[in-house]
Amino acid sequence: MHTAQKIAYLDCHSGISGSMLLAALLDAGFSLDTLHQVLEASPLHGYQLQYDTFLEKGMCGSCFSILLEEQKQPAHSLSDIIALFQIFAISPHACDTAVTIFQRLAEAEATVQGIDVEAVHFEAADVVKTIITLVGAVLGMGELGITQFYASALPLTNGHVQTSRGLLPVPAPVTLELLRRVGASWKPCAIEEELVTPTGAAILASLARFETPAMAIERVGYGFGRHRLPWPNCVRLCLGKALSEISVPDEEVDTDWVAVIESHIDNMSGELLGDLMERLFNAGALDVSYTPIQMKKNRPATLVTIICPPEDGEWLALILLRETSTLGVRIQQVQRRKAQRAQELIATGLGPMLVKVKRLGSRIVGATPEYEECQRIAREQDIPLADVYEVVRQAIQVALMRE
Repeated sequence: MHTAQKIAYLDCHSGISGSMLLAALLDAGFSLDTLHQVLEASPLHGYQLQYDTFLEKGMCGSCFSILLEEQKQPAHSLSDIIALFQIFAISPHACDTAVTIFQRLAEAEATVQGIDVEAVHFEAADVVKTIITLVGAVLGMGELGITQFYASALPLTNGHVQTSRGLLPVPAPVTLELLRRVGASWKPCAIEEELVTPTGAAILASLARFETPAMAIERVGYGFGRHRLPWPNCVRLCLGKALSEISVPDEEVDTDWVAVIESHIDNMSGELLGDLMERLFNAGALDVSYTPIQMKKNRPATLVTIICPPEDGEWLALILLRETSTLGVRIQQVQRRKAQRAQELIATGLGPMLVKVKRLGSRIVGATPEYEECQRIAREQDIPLADVYEVVRQAIQVALMRE
């Protein structure tokens, strides 16, 4: 097993099924031999795994299917299936994860049917496919070192799907119940197909956060489904590291998130813009800047950019809408890398003075005179401000920047 911890982002532009996810894990480096070894030592039988390289519309990936032999077996209850999971030669953590996913599936099914969860019975063929898929998924996540899962919005399709109970609306009721419980994100899709299956939904509902992470992508796995659509019918598994975990060698940086607010203003005077900046700083802005721009019809205008804590973004945007002529603002969340900053007192030829010091970890990478300090000394001693700056710069070199 790999020891490196990874985050995974699932691009579910074409939905997700258990088989598509397992195909993407295999395409990203999970060994099919590992799955074969575990399944061969299990009590499951009457199935065949089919794994192929797949090319569609210029995109190459993998396709995975579980083919079942004709056989009649009794339906299984939740407790029966949990007992089956516990027979597999997998780690306790992997077993618990697979059981948790199946329990969510059973609970959603019980809610849809309006019965107790132990009264839910699963068809034998569905049980074999679902168990293989879930065991394969948790094994693949473990082998690839995935510790955090994120997912995109899901396609909200329509139409009907054929089940053992007859035709059901899409998304299937159990799928909708699973994803309703976790507040999953959906986006409209005109295709009349079942693109999000109950097993895929159960995996996402149990493991994924419906967010787009800030990450450095190192590898991508493509898992294709069997439906033919106007676009490549695949889920994309992006593996990598969170940007906050990527460190600069021997240099520590601080990391945080801020809101960046922008708007174009083309008919406010300089006096009003000056007052606006003061108002924004008083309301909690970390930084406010004005950039001259040219708008349509070559009109001169001002780009207002505000940086603030994320929790103040809506309030500061409302100030712009209320107190300026703009009709709209843009807000985005961004991650910052920051050097450590501090004021230090150093000896200079004009007496002790405060200077701004910039550090990366324990290393000083820069220091500059403090304007207010230099202005105070210039006034007190009646000397040019530029001369004070020069004295302080020389003192900085001696006191702080020798290394």
